[in-house]
Amino acid sequence: MSMSNLQIGLAMVGGLVLLAMGLHGAWTFRKNLPRQASPDEPHSQFGMTGVVEPGFDAAAFDGKKFSLPGPDKKPSMDALIDVMAAIALDGPASGDAALAAMPSTRRVGSKPFAIEGFNQASQHWEVPLAGQRYTTFQAGVQLANRSGALNDIEYSEFVVKTQAFCEAVNGTPDFPEMREEVARARELDQFASDHDAQLCFVLRARHAAWSPGYVQQRAARFGFVAGVIPGRLAIPAAQPGLPPVLNMSFDSQAAMADDPALSAIRELVISLDVAQVSRSEQPFTRMREAILSLAESMEGVVTDDNGLPLPAEAMDVIGAELSHLYDTLDQRDLSAGSTLARRLFS
Repeated sequence: MSMSNLQIGLAMVGGLVLLAMGLHGAWTFRKNLPRQASPDEPHSQFGMTGVVEPGFDAAAFDGKKFSLPGPDKKPSMDALIDVMAAIALDGPASGDAALAAMPSTRRVGSKPFAIEGFNQASQHWEVPLAGQRYTTFQAGVQLANRSGALNDIEYSEFVVKTQAFCEAVNGTPDFPEMREEVARARELDQFASDHDAQLCFVLRARHAAWSPGYVQQRAARFGFVAGVIPGRLAIPAAQPGLPPVLNMSFDSQAAMADDPALSAIRELVISLDVAQVSRSEQPFTRMREAILSLAESMEGVVTDDNGLPLPAEAMDVIGAELSHLYDTLDQRDLSAGSTLARRLFS
C-alpha cells in the first residue's frame, strides 16, 4: 500500500529533525572538547624533554646581561646559619676512618647535620673522602629551616652524634654554648619566617578548557619543560644543578588519563619560590610575562590562589615588594638563590 503525501511529508520532517539533532550534538561535542595542541607547531610529550623557544637566552633576558651564579662547590657549613663545633686531633686522620665513623643519618631532628675535614694536602675544608688525610674536623647542624628553629633536644642530639664521631677518630670537640645557639636559631627562624615568599599566579579558562598537550605546547614558548611527575612543568635555571626558575602545575589526573586529548584542564598555576632563585634570573619579570601572555593566547583570566583577579596594578605592587625583599636578603648575606638561602629556606 502506497504512503500518502502527508505520511511522506512527516517522514521527511522527522528525518530532518534527526539530522539537525545529530549535527547539533556533534557541534556541541566539538564546542566542549578541550583545546588541542596544533599539529604543525612543535611541542613535547609529557615525560620527555620540552621545547625551548628558539633564541631564548636566560642570561640576556629583556636585552640585559646578568652574571648568573653557578652551584657553589665550597663546603656547605657556614657560621651564619650553622652551629659549628671544632674537633681537634692529636695527629692527621684518614678519610677512610672518618667515613667509617660517620653517623648513619645526616640529620638531627629536622635539621641537616654535617662533618667536614681540613684536607692536609689541598689545605681546604671538604666532606671527608677516602684516600685523603685531614688535620682537623668540624661538625655542624643547621640553626633553622622551614621546619622551624633548632631546639634543645636537637642540640643535644647534635652533641651526642658529634661525640660519637670524635671517639672513633680520637678527636676532642669544642661545642658552643647551647643557650646562645638556640637563641640564635630562634632569631634566624623569625627572620626567615618574615621574609619567606612563595608566589603563585593562577590562570583560569574563561570559556573552552585546555588539553594537557595544548597547555604544554603554549608553555614551551616560555621555556617550560615537562617534569617527571605528570602535570608538572618547570623553567630550568641557567646553571645546571640549581632549582628551577619557575614551576607550572595542573591536574595530574588529566595528564595521566587514557586519552589526554579528552582531559579538560580549567586552571593552571605558575609558582616562584623566591629565596631559591637568584634575582639575576629575573624570575618575577618572566613569571609575569608568561602568565599574561598565556592568558591572552589561551583565553584565560589571571587570579591569585584565592580566585581574586590580579590586574597589572597589583602585579606592580608585588614587583616592588619583591625588589625590597631581595635587598633585605642581600643585606643579611642570604641573597636569593645563594647556597645559604637555599639551605635556610628549605
